[in-house]
Amino acid sequence: MSAVKTAPQRRTAPLASTQQPKAQITLEEWEARAPLSDLALRSVATVQAASEKVPLPLKSSIEDADTSRPSTPNLRHATAKLGPGSRPSTPGLIVARSLSSHALDPKHPVQTPQQFYDWFAQIDRSVAHSQEAHFRAHVAVLADHLDTADMLLERIDEIEQEVDGMLEGWKKVEWSGKNIKDACEQLLEERDTLLELTDEVDARLEYFQELEHATRMLNHPGESLVLQTDFLYMVERVDICIEYLKAHRYFKEAEVYLLRFQQCMTRAMTLIKMFFVGSLRALTADISKRLSEKDVSVTAQTHLLYTRFRSVTPQLGPLLGELERRAAVHPDELSALLSECHSAYFSARKSLLIARLMEEIKGLDPTRTELVELTNAGCTYLKQLCTDEFFLFREFFNSGEDQLYAYLENLCDYLYDDLRPRILHETKLTTLCEVCTVLQALMVLDIAEFPDESPDELSVDLDHPKPRGLDRLHISHLLQMVLQDAQTRLFFKAQSVIQADIRNYIPKPEDLAYPDKLLAARKPAPQFDMKEKGSSSRLFQLSSLDKKETWYPTLQKTIWVLSQLHDYVKPPIFEDIAQEAISLCRQSLVSSAHILSQRNAATSTLDGELFLVRHLLILKEVANNLAISEKDAQPRADLSGMTDTLTSVLSKTTAFLPEALFASLGMPRMHDNIPDSRRDIDQDLKRACQSVISLCSKPLCEPLREWVDKVLAFNASRSISPHPSQPNPLLTEQPWARQPIAEGLHKKFVEACERDLRIFVTKLRLYLEDSRTVAVLLTHVKDAIVDGYMTFQDTVRNMYAGVLKSVVFSEDSLKEWVGTICDGQ
Repeated sequence: MSAVKTAPQRRTAPLASTQQPKAQITLEEWEARAPLSDLALRSVATVQAASEKVPLPLKSSIEDADTSRPSTPNLRHATAKLGPGSRPSTPGLIVARSLSSHALDPKHPVQTPQQFYDWFAQIDRSVAHSQEAHFRAHVAVLADHLDTADMLLERIDEIEQEVDGMLEGWKKVEWSGKNIKDACEQLLEERDTLLELTDEVDARLEYFQELEHATRMLNHPGESLVLQTDFLYMVERVDICIEYLKAHRYFKEAEVYLLRFQQCMTRAMTLIKMFFVGSLRALTADISKRLSEKDVSVTAQTHLLYTRFRSVTPQLGPLLGELERRAAVHPDELSALLSECHSAYFSARKSLLIARLMEEIKGLDPTRTELVELTNAGCTYLKQLCTDEFFLFREFFNSGEDQLYAYLENLCDYLYDDLRPRILHETKLTTLCEVCTVLQALMVLDIAEFPDESPDELSVDLDHPKPRGLDRLHISHLLQMVLQDAQTRLFFKAQSVIQADIRNYIPKPEDLAYPDKLLAARKPAPQFDMKEKGSSSRLFQLSSLDKKETWYPTLQKTIWVLSQLHDYVKPPIFEDIAQEAISLCRQSLVSSAHILSQRNAATSTLDGELFLVRHLLILKEVANNLAISEKDAQPRADLSGMTDTLTSVLSKTTAFLPEALFASLGMPRMHDNIPDSRRDIDQDLKRACQSVISLCSKPLCEPLREWVDKVLAFNASRSISPHPSQPNPLLTEQPWARQPIAEGLHKKFVEACERDLRIFVTKLRLYLEDSRTVAVLLTHVKDAIVDGYMTFQDTVRNMYAGVLKSVVFSEDSLKEWVGTICDGQ
């Protein structure tokens, strides 16, 4: 078999050098990206099936396909030439024909063995060649296929070279286009930059060019220049240019232009000021001429003073608003012009109002009119006048509140010059309080007219005045000077009353007529003076106010003075004077109670202590109300009087312990941080309550205590006898320690309780009135009595071995029996 021609290797065309390597695509990716249709798939399957069956070589015989040995070439060729239905001819003829026609036939007859061998070798080679024909045919097919594949590879390489060339060309075009695009964009950016630069230069030049326009307008002034529409527009532009140049001082010649613009602004604002002052003078002269005429009614005066002034505000208001706005921005240059406008306005108003104001004050007749009436009428008139002036001023200006209030205070001084001496020389405390009431009522009405204000502004604080503005008129600022004078005079007058009627008060016999005054108060009497009751402050509306006639005069005076001062002086001042008044009242009560106790020590000692307890409880309640008022500034709506002070004892222990009693009375300990006056009241009240409990319980248990002390002393003397050989005497053999004596002491105790304890209970109810208040003290009185008697009971039972068990009280029976007496049964 001849050697098979080896297929040439595939030559790859060199690719153009690129920056990025060529992407490799796998067979699976190729099939996924380029899927074949059904017809293509069927065509591929048909080609595959046909290629699997390789045909036989063309030179092979069909008949010899299944034979293992080939036939004689001459015979095979001869047979092949015969048809299937033909008859073979004569062999000799066939041989002759084959010898004459076949290439293997010997050219010469075979004569020698060597010729035969040569011919046979040729036949053998021919047979071998015939047997290898299908191989050669297959090799030829493969060679054709390889040639076709080589041709295809060459075409592919040529195509790749063409594609690479196209890619290189495309890249060159893309790069060139990008360069052109970048160059175009750069040119566009440069053009935009130049346009923006041109616009910015034009915008900056506009600020500088505005100076020529403003200067040209201001160089041709006239009376109507400020009324032109372009004037305010020019002023606005100049203001904008000034602000711009201040923010860009680094511009060339910016300082020079800034100075010139400021000069233009000053000239413009000066024109506004001159026009306003000229208009105001002309208006004032016209109104003064009309007011000087005879028979001008009040309505006409009001029309001239206010309506005529308001008629020019549409023309002057916008101009003054521009001046105020510029003066707020440039105070160094323009505040003086605005101040001149304010001064001109106030001078004009004052020249028109002074004559009318003096006439009104003269009509009030300050020398003869009552102080309260003068204060009410004068301050009401001034309030209305100041309100009208405030609203008129607000239509012209939006600033200048300090100058406005100075002007209004000047108007008020015409009345205050007559009102202040009357206040400072007033001697009646009630009159001063009424003056303060009138002034505060005007302030309250001022708040009511402007409900947006906080209620806290009702209180006048002269040390820390609230900021004022043109949103509303603060009448309190104008009235606070008179109110301060009235409060000062009220304070000093209250101090003199406290010194004269409380500290230096000398009691009269009828002032200490206790308990007769209390008994007389229980009888039916005419209704109490409700006017005097209603005049007290809400802070001092005590529950026992209907029995005010039974109070000691210094207590009445203290509550009256404090009720007068509470609503009219500042809290720190009121606190100081209240502490002083309460302290002096307490001292007067203590001294009066001592005088009452000294009248008859046998019967009046308890009266004196109950007198002190009664009044100290009321005074303590007043002090407590003051403390509550200082914390929340709201007085209690329902005060339960003396009962509230002692109610808490009902839930405490009933043992007679002074500290427990004092704690139940709501009295703090000594180290508590409370004012001195309240602490002194607590101390005196503690001592008085302890004295009352002792005076009610000690007389009843004193005989029992003395007898028990003798028994204890006798037992003590027996234990330390100096002669041990002598027999100790028995306690029951002593004359004073026999059983009948003990029974007699028990009976005397029962009789004393039946007699004296009822009297004590009656006096407690007479002085303290309220049943709960009395029950608080009676609880401790009963505890003291039970404690004293139980000591006697223990001693008797130990001495007589329970013989008197049926005679003496047990603890429960004693409490029940004493409680029955205290309850009045």
